[in-house]
Amino acid sequence: MSIDHIPEKLLTFIHEGSSFIVAGHKEPDGDCVGSQLALCSALKRLGKKAVPCSAGPFKRPEIAGYAELFSAQPAVGPKDRAIVMDCSSLERTGDLEQYLTHLPLAIIDHHASANPKGDAVYLQPSAPSVTVMTLALIEALRLEPTKEEAELLFFGLCTDTGFFRHIDYGGDYAFDAASRLIRYGASPKRTFQKINGGKSLESRILLGLILSRTEAYFGGRLLLSYENLEDTERFGLQGRDSDMLYQLLLSVSGVEAVAVIRQESPTTCTVGLRSLDAVDVSRIAAQFGGGGHKQASGFTAENTIKNLKEELIRAFSAIM
Repeated sequence: MSIDHIPEKLLTFIHEGSSFIVAGHKEPDGDCVGSQLALCSALKRLGKKAVPCSAGPFKRPEIAGYAELFSAQPAVGPKDRAIVMDCSSLERTGDLEQYLTHLPLAIIDHHASANPKGDAVYLQPSAPSVTVMTLALIEALRLEPTKEEAELLFFGLCTDTGFFRHIDYGGDYAFDAASRLIRYGASPKRTFQKINGGKSLESRILLGLILSRTEAYFGGRLLLSYENLEDTERFGLQGRDSDMLYQLLLSVSGVEAVAVIRQESPTTCTVGLRSLDAVDVSRIAAQFGGGGHKQASGFTAENTIKNLKEELIRAFSAIM
């Protein structure tokens, strides 16, 4: 199925509904936020009620300003339907799961590791972002994105592709979608500044600290670093700049994969995994209950930095 071929069940699901809870995964990113807000806007233009919902937290600096637009505790009515975006299971929505469990459900996702179940499913692993799938859906609903919707969709496309750095052979659809979104009013210049500008001095200092802790394994093919609780207390969540961190580490000669561990609480860690061409980090993430893309995945674990380092090295040893 092509990206532009929207399942008839999804179109029927939307046309027959009048009120929607549009949910995304916990710890959202730009693709998740952009697709949710743009779809809600389009549904409202069709005369429907649509509420964007997220369990948060909105850790990434580029999306922090959107947090106030989302509900964490939706008031569920008898006519509500749920649309879950950028993930394929209610569990990934975090605390929202309890509100969505018994609702008619549609899934819109592009993660290859997904195995979605719902009344309507639009799964397209070849899509560069869920926002381009949302663009195709809006057009299939016989609408043109507004300028605001185009900006949200272009923002999500750029965040998920690293501003097109991750597009490889056969990725022409991303540029086709980008061209349409620019025609609808999106600005590449403003989007780039939104994603990459406005960083604090503290975020640059934190980058330096994490880089200074980086250790190389398997002849430099794997680079691993960490952020501890003291860093979070000192710099806060706003000090994080994951995209730049991964860019810098993946630019090292000979590197094939990168792992960054963050101690979120005394007993919980999140792990970000990135790779170039050869290594499928989604397979590593899946071993720890996570998921994502071949070149960008992650997971959360009840563990400590020290133990996770050892477990990650063992997991990577099977493919390195």
